[in-house]
Amino acid sequence: MKISFKDKTDVIFDFINISLLVLITLAVLYPLYFIVIASFSEPDAINTGKVLLFPVGFNTTGYQRIFAETSIWNAYKNTIFYTVFGTTINIVLTMFLAYPLSRKEFFMRKPLTFFMMFTIYFSGGLIPTYLLMRSLNLYNTPFVMILLPAVNVFNVIIARTNIKYSIPEELFEAASIDGCSHFTFLFKVVFPLSKTIISVLVLYYGVAHWNEFMNGLIYLKDESLYPLQLVLRGILVQNQAAADMMGDVESLLEQQRAAELIKYGLIIVTTLPVLVIYPFLQKYFAKGVMIGSVKG
Repeated sequence: MKISFKDKTDVIFDFINISLLVLITLAVLYPLYFIVIASFSEPDAINTGKVLLFPVGFNTTGYQRIFAETSIWNAYKNTIFYTVFGTTINIVLTMFLAYPLSRKEFFMRKPLTFFMMFTIYFSGGLIPTYLLMRSLNLYNTPFVMILLPAVNVFNVIIARTNIKYSIPEELFEAASIDGCSHFTFLFKVVFPLSKTIISVLVLYYGVAHWNEFMNGLIYLKDESLYPLQLVLRGILVQNQAAADMMGDVESLLEQQRAAELIKYGLIIVTTLPVLVIYPFLQKYFAKGVMIGSVKG
């Protein structure tokens, strides 16, 4: 069968399109793959550029040093606590705020939206926030890690847009005829029909809590309350400082090799839980991005 000019054009387009997508995919995935194989390779092989596609040697010194720190297990517990309870509060408050903003009959809808958007461009700053946390007795407590980032305006706008455009007004009219209140409608209709956007918000808030570093650094002084990111940073800084203070050349080189492996190991320890969970929420994440792109 003779291929027409249009068919050849389509074949060329598909070839170029697929080739570009493959290159982009490799450019995104290879750094992640390199970190994994580098964390198990010999430090000298990493520094000399011999680690490309497969690990060179097998060295678990970095992971041994990381997990030898007893504080890391307590930090994992703290971060899981902050992530689970913080994300739960985030979802509840976000949906409670997004629902009234999606109702046209709510007379404070526009003023509240304006004040919310105002906080995106202007904030009180670090010092007023620090003084506020101290005056509320939240300083050096686990609640500061949960309540301080309780609501994100961007996520509220996404949830409001989803409720406004994906839940028909006729549903509330039919429910109100049967005596349904706004609270009942929110719990029995809005929440069940918003599973997709709630999954997206769980991903947004959960990743933010898991990666939280700055709030812990500023508002926590008790090491038993430190999140995972802060403890891992301390391990990395401690090993780097130990390498710099070594007087013996041989010991210095050995400590520097260990610090190199610890650096890659810390990346794996930090990101692995998120990478495991993300594939299960990927389809909701893509849909949520499209929902957030609709103006309302």
